[in-house]
Amino acid sequence: MHYLPLTPQDEKEILARIGVSSFEELLNQIIPKDMQYQGEIEMPVGVSENEVRKILGDLAGKNFNIDEYLSFLGAGVYDHYIPAVIDSLISRSEFYTAYTPYQAEVSQGTLQTIFEYQSVICELTGMDVSNASMYDGGSALAEAVHMANTIKGKNKIVLADLMHPFYQKITKTYTHECGVEIVQCPTKNGVTDIDVLNGLVDNETSCVCIQQPNFYGFLEDMSEIEKIVHGKNALLIAVVDPISLGVIKPPGEYRADIVVGEGQPLGVPQGFGGPLLGIFASKKEFVRYMPGRIVGETTDVDGRRGFVLTLQTREQHIRREKATSNICTNEALLALSALIYLCTLGKQGIIDVGDLCLSKSHYLRDRLIELKGIRLAHGQEFFKEFLVETDKPAKEILDALLKQRIFGGVPLSMFDENLQNQFLIAVTEKRTKEELDLFADRLSRVL
Repeated sequence: MHYLPLTPQDEKEILARIGVSSFEELLNQIIPKDMQYQGEIEMPVGVSENEVRKILGDLAGKNFNIDEYLSFLGAGVYDHYIPAVIDSLISRSEFYTAYTPYQAEVSQGTLQTIFEYQSVICELTGMDVSNASMYDGGSALAEAVHMANTIKGKNKIVLADLMHPFYQKITKTYTHECGVEIVQCPTKNGVTDIDVLNGLVDNETSCVCIQQPNFYGFLEDMSEIEKIVHGKNALLIAVVDPISLGVIKPPGEYRADIVVGEGQPLGVPQGFGGPLLGIFASKKEFVRYMPGRIVGETTDVDGRRGFVLTLQTREQHIRREKATSNICTNEALLALSALIYLCTLGKQGIIDVGDLCLSKSHYLRDRLIELKGIRLAHGQEFFKEFLVETDKPAKEILDALLKQRIFGGVPLSMFDENLQNQFLIAVTEKRTKEELDLFADRLSRVL
């Protein structure tokens, strides 16, 4: 952190230029009296810089370090392994200090990394075109809904109940003032109820939004859902886990029209729930409806390869009434992390990671169903995350595990207070057989 000195004389000159005699007078002009706090503010006594560092260090020491705990957390943010090369490369100053690449002649490096990111996302999802990324998976879904409504000229969307609850809230917030009708499709045995969906989708529906795998980790019948959606001339929006695409059918193969997802599993740290990376891809015919920006490859007057911002469909660049979105930027550094991650793993590597997640999660499932007091919530096939039911309240169980330095999972009571005895368990490639056995043993004792 830089220290920027401001002398009393500097402050006096600034206030004189503004036209006030003191900082308090300035605040009185800005903040109405009835909004000002009238009581005494108990400020701590000033301490030295050395003491401040110690205080902040002690506070930081109270945070959990995920590497010191055994983690089975999921529900959208996962503990995948991050190759060391990623942090090494994104820490280069030309990457972490880069600004929006408006001027192509001085931004070729940034533009090329975005172009290559778009390329690998298209290859991973099986779609025609990807944008330069979005803020996160939730905002990407909300933007996809707006895009579908514009394409179809309709305002009814069908949202699967087993879409991530946060994504649902974001979508409802985005569309609240837009006259959008949101219809929820219920579940049956842990997946979307196909029969009900068939009745909900009609000629007024612009799109159907399905998460694959769904919020419980179970696999949806996307081929059957696609027939229903396209049979009613609506668009299919798939919300995907990019790691799963190494082992399950990519959305391009089941004819999804728009694909969004959370890119955090692709080499991005969990942090404290962010920052995250929104993936957004679609069929080529919808490219001019896509939000954000798209980088394209071209040649200069001398025939040399170069990169430019090809499409920027935001209101700052074109007439507002023709803008598809007000998204102003993209998560360039995190998109670069995803690019490095996918290039480091390669085609076989992403398959291997997916296989490990699949096999290890099923191994743990088999161990847990042998225990008393716990059972699978549904018998559906899953990828790396599954839902369990317990005799005791889930939070009570997870709190007990936390005291043993184990993040045992995510209680569904976080999202629905009626679901007190259920929690999600996520297993990534990082978990060893010894760790899975230890978890099963500790959970057995708690149960």
